[in-house]
Amino acid sequence: MNYVLVFRPEVREELNEAYDWYENQQTGLGDDFLDSIDEVLNRICQMPESYPIVYRDVRRSVVRRFPYLVYYRIVSSRVIITAIFHSRRDPKALKIRT
Repeated sequence: MNYVLVFRPEVREELNEAYDWYENQQTGLGDDFLDSIDEVLNRICQMPESYPIVYRDVRRSVVRRFPYLVYYRIVSSRVIITAIFHSRRDPKALKIRT
């Protein structure tokens, strides 16, 4: 089955902030971060049910190389990305997004 990725508005803002932060640390690191996010999103689209449920129907995937987590829900043929979250942030902030 082909899944369509849908991003909540907050996710794009989170990605932009993380990209800017990494790019300010070292030129090109922001692009590496986005490549790692793309890799995770591709894996999620291929096998969305293979990742653990962490809260209600929200699943989580770990980003390689960077301390980020991707939270998402599966609704019909859509994968709704609810957050791309730094792993040291308080996960309680995510509960309001479900």
